[in-house]
Amino acid sequence: MQALVLEEKQRLKLRDFLIEEALGPQDVRIRIRTVGVCGSDVHYYTHGAIGPFVVREPMILGHEAAGVVEEAGAAVTHLRVGDRVCMEPGIPDPSSRATRLGLYNLDPAVRFWATPPVHGCLRPSVVHPAAFTFKLPDNVTFAEGAMVEPLAVGMHAANKAKISPGDVAVVLGAGPIGMVTALAALAGGCSRVFMTDVQQPKLDLAARLHRAITPVNVSREDVSALVRQTTDGWGADLVFEATGNSRAVAGVFEPLCPGGAVVFIGMPGAPVPLDIVAAQVKEARIETIFRYAHVYPRALALMGAGQIDVKPLITDSYGFADSVAAFDYAVDPRPESVKIQIELP
Repeated sequence: MQALVLEEKQRLKLRDFLIEEALGPQDVRIRIRTVGVCGSDVHYYTHGAIGPFVVREPMILGHEAAGVVEEAGAAVTHLRVGDRVCMEPGIPDPSSRATRLGLYNLDPAVRFWATPPVHGCLRPSVVHPAAFTFKLPDNVTFAEGAMVEPLAVGMHAANKAKISPGDVAVVLGAGPIGMVTALAALAGGCSRVFMTDVQQPKLDLAARLHRAITPVNVSREDVSALVRQTTDGWGADLVFEATGNSRAVAGVFEPLCPGGAVVFIGMPGAPVPLDIVAAQVKEARIETIFRYAHVYPRALALMGAGQIDVKPLITDSYGFADSVAAFDYAVDPRPESVKIQIELP
């Protein structure tokens, strides 16, 4: 089948690729309709590796996807041919200790699309476990369905934050993950979210997402001062770090209130400084996340109910034939771009 193949670092090709996937009794075969371009896909394209995951042979990219069930295994009961679905891209070992504890996202043996050596989904069809395949609400499009994967990251972060109704939050970084984290925090009960970045077009989009989002351009504004002014000097209950930037990490406790929580989402490319004393004097609770677990059904429920709208985040769309161009653009996109997607026939 035709697939978008990363041949090696900085060399992508749309070409025929032989891949055989037998349909098991608990699997479904899905015709892919929409795939989002993730920062990790782009990083594999430009660098050939992320940490210990190194592209050593040709690999199909893509892991944010939605499509249509075209075949179902004999034991599948909750899905049928023709169902519109999205897929959770990580497949854990069902017998592993992590999976049995409910921490399947932390299973060392998880097979995650487009993480070497596992092939991704930028191809016409995939076989996937039905247990990790979810039916889209009737009012959710394929493009929105492909956004459930990044939204799941924000949902997982909101869960780890343990939001209380009325909490004030700061989200550092107005990229795709920062945006969905803000939406998840508001859906989880936050009354207000301050979102920071240095790119004004992204902040302008963030302000249009929800009236409770306050954009803060940190190249000319002090988010900590603004938060203190708004909260009578107390600070934000929650800070979500979604940049992975060393400067942002260094000041992550400044806008936080005493007893508040910081959730680290962004992944720095190298060790970064962390002011432990600044955390201690506030008795800050520190949480980290790695991907997500148990959130797809809740994300889809919120989208179906109109509580989370991801449509404004989908800023650029390419046809499958232009997949290489889509990735070349994603390497250096315009400031107003948030999520780039590829549409298959």
